[in-house]
Amino acid sequence: MLTPRDHTMPVILNEPLSFLQRLTEYMEHTYLIHQANTTTDSMERMKCVAAFAVSAVASQWERTGKPFNPLLGETYELIREDLGFRWMSEQVSHHPPVSAFHAEGLQEDFLFHGSIYPKLKFWGKSVEAEPKGIISLELPKHNEAYTWTNPTCCVHNIIVGQLWIEQYGNVEVINHKTGERCSLIFKPCGLFGKELHKVEGYILDKSKKKLCAIYGKWTECLYTVDADTFDAHKKSDKKNSEEKKSNMQTSVDEEPEEMPLPDGDTVQVIPGSELIWRIAPRPDNSAEFYAFSTFAMQLNELEEDMKGVLPPTDCRLRPDIRHMEKGDIDSASAEKKRVEEKQRLSRKNRSKSTEEWKTRWFHQGTNPHNKAQDWLYSNSYWDRNYSLLPDIY
Repeated sequence: MLTPRDHTMPVILNEPLSFLQRLTEYMEHTYLIHQANTTTDSMERMKCVAAFAVSAVASQWERTGKPFNPLLGETYELIREDLGFRWMSEQVSHHPPVSAFHAEGLQEDFLFHGSIYPKLKFWGKSVEAEPKGIISLELPKHNEAYTWTNPTCCVHNIIVGQLWIEQYGNVEVINHKTGERCSLIFKPCGLFGKELHKVEGYILDKSKKKLCAIYGKWTECLYTVDADTFDAHKKSDKKNSEEKKSNMQTSVDEEPEEMPLPDGDTVQVIPGSELIWRIAPRPDNSAEFYAFSTFAMQLNELEEDMKGVLPPTDCRLRPDIRHMEKGDIDSASAEKKRVEEKQRLSRKNRSKSTEEWKTRWFHQGTNPHNKAQDWLYSNSYWDRNYSLLPDIY
């Protein structure tokens, strides 16, 4: 659940991760980037990149705990040799809250970077987070760059009832070298839940001709199929649903009270389809641990040999999150209050002097691919010189 930064929320509503760690979950299905690198066909690469863009938000499924708001200057790093990447992120702004990240392949085979500014809207019983910001993926081997933005995430029943999540909106993945694009629609669930979690769209060439269709659920899997086959299937599916609908009275303005059950447990596979991504199954104890995936459960690991290497601003060293992970809610609450108060005091002191906050690892600039304002990595984090970092905890 996402909430305004200015309000101190009870720690019991949190999950024991910072938003910077939650962002790192974009990387869970990094194999799709490696897969894109191995193919010589740009359409096949686009399938992999589009699947990666969808998989990057799949960890939101059933994750109704709110990540801790990062403190200004907070950082997080993750090196996964098994998945072939290293990642670092920094909270570069507090008002408005902006998180910047930069990941690179360990074989120098890709760069993945961006900045996220969640814009929040409250609708009585639900809260909607529109993730403003640009995401870029660069594949140097193919001299290609892709950009996209994430769908809107909505948490329902924030006042009373069972919390449930949906994601909706248009996502367009653009290949800036070839002009190809993948236009995806994350569908809102609708009153009877028929469209819950569904994603569909097309890969188009630069003249907007459909090359193939992509469909599935962001909570489950994605398939690709010939565009004409997909259109014919949709036409017959629409005809069937209109016949069903004529027997029911519906109200378009109502919001479902409980999470609608999806129309069938799995995606209806169209003959001739090819599977391009399937979500990694969650561990058996996931429900007891904030609906975490195996990947998420490993994000707070703090090995002995890391302690002398990590910067003092790393999320793993944040006391309120540590206490919550151990189940000590009272200490977590007290520490959360203390570090937030410390942040407010630092901001107040800066406003009295001429001192301005300086980001350490990112700077504002122009995204080289779509010319939008962005936060760009300054290339020095992994030199491990952390002597001048602020004491934020």
